[in-house]
Amino acid sequence: MTVAKRALGPALVVLVLVGLLLVAILPTRTLIQQRHDTKAAVAELRELRSRNEELADRARRLRDPREIEQLAREQYGLVRPGEEPYVVLPAPPPPRRDDDGDHRNVLERVWDGVTGLL
Repeated sequence: MTVAKRALGPALVVLVLVGLLLVAILPTRTLIQQRHDTKAAVAELRELRSRNEELADRARRLRDPREIEQLAREQYGLVRPGEEPYVVLPAPPPPRRDDDGDHRNVLERVWDGVTGLL
């Protein structure tokens, strides 16, 4: 036998093994990717169903006239005829003081500086 014939057998076996590996590995990678995509889609579907339930519940509440009235009062300040609305304003912030504790305004400080008073 010649060297070429002896090398042909192992080369053919290696070629067949490489072919089998390619046929086995490429679908496996695709299968793993599809499983990952399926898990992500299931998680997204679960989240969308939950959000859909929340929106359906809100739509159901908005059919109730009491809910509509409450939203109109809270968000838009609407009142029924004959009612008088009152608005409670937040307390004003405390007066701001300079770092040295001097709470005079700029004009007072300039005047005191010009006249020599401290």
